[in-house]
Amino acid sequence: MKASVSTRAAAGEPARRLDSEKARRIVSAMRRSVGRRGAAGSTFDHVAREAGVSRGLLHYYFGTKERLLVEVVRHDCDVRLDQLEEQLADADSVDAIVDVLVTNLLDYLEHDAESQAVLYEMFAASRHNEELRAEMGELYRRIRETLARVLEEKARAGVVALRAPAEPVAALLLALGDGILMQVLSDPHWDRSGAFELGIESARFLLGD
Repeated sequence: MKASVSTRAAAGEPARRLDSEKARRIVSAMRRSVGRRGAAGSTFDHVAREAGVSRGLLHYYFGTKERLLVEVVRHDCDVRLDQLEEQLADADSVDAIVDVLVTNLLDYLEHDAESQAVLYEMFAASRHNEELRAEMGELYRRIRETLARVLEEKARAGVVALRAPAEPVAALLLALGDGILMQVLSDPHWDRSGAFELGIESARFLLGD
């Protein structure tokens, strides 16, 4: 599931391999920079210095800052999807599936501030950039499809009894997580316990508990 080719290919430009050590350093440096400075303040000069590479190498691999941001989000998405699939593989009950989903949400909320910053900067930027909007749409399609495929497998195994087709259920589960996450980020002192409890009950209902 790991992406190794930049969005240049989709734009008809020569594809660059992004699995080199330098390319990985650039992606990591961009994530850190956005976490500290935001997307607007994360220039190629800043990122190149932090990655220990030339500015020209950033242009060679990614072309534009927007494409580098896309690669950061794509990489983070790949990592989290692999982790989610691995954890869900052993989930043998509705409660176990819900526990995996809640644990991943809490882990993302409490331990991945840099990835959050990049994701929400991308949401804001995509409102004014068609390429970024298309990339964000594709990333969310991948997440929905992955979760839906896992739910279908669990339904065939008799672990869940979905209240609706897998893809809409997956979309609603993601919406529950995203909605709570956005509110917590906007108001860190909000007592979210009641919302979490209701969200868990909603997820269990969708899964047929």
